[in-house]
Amino acid sequence: MPHFTIEYSANLDGHLDIGAVCEVVRKAAVETGIFPLGGIRVRAIRCEHYAIADARQGYGFLDMVLRIGEGRDLPTRKKAGEHVFLALSRHLDPVFAASKFALSFDMQINDKDTSWKRNNIHDAVKVEAAHG
Repeated sequence: MPHFTIEYSANLDGHLDIGAVCEVVRKAAVETGIFPLGGIRVRAIRCEHYAIADARQGYGFLDMVLRIGEGRDLPTRKKAGEHVFLALSRHLDPVFAASKFALSFDMQINDKDTSWKRNNIHDAVKVEAAHG
């Protein structure tokens, strides 16, 4: 963990590069210094079907959920979340300027007793860091 899941309205395709959005989020997560590099995942899901507000055409959204493991106190989580949200929000400033747009971000904590993982990426990242 952390795992970021981004859902976005299909009408944003002409307004943003979703690959760049994923990279902005990944980089911001690294910058927080609280997440293990080998655990960071950012994925984006394009929503073809959606309804927003009064159903006017042109409204768009990007909703991001971050799932993290237990163990970090509230001030640490808030600081990290604010850093990631600010980086994403700044990146999306042109979308806000060009359209009616809603951005949301929520952080959820997984219960360690009901969360299973298997990951050998952590070891690969450590080896790479040690050998350049």
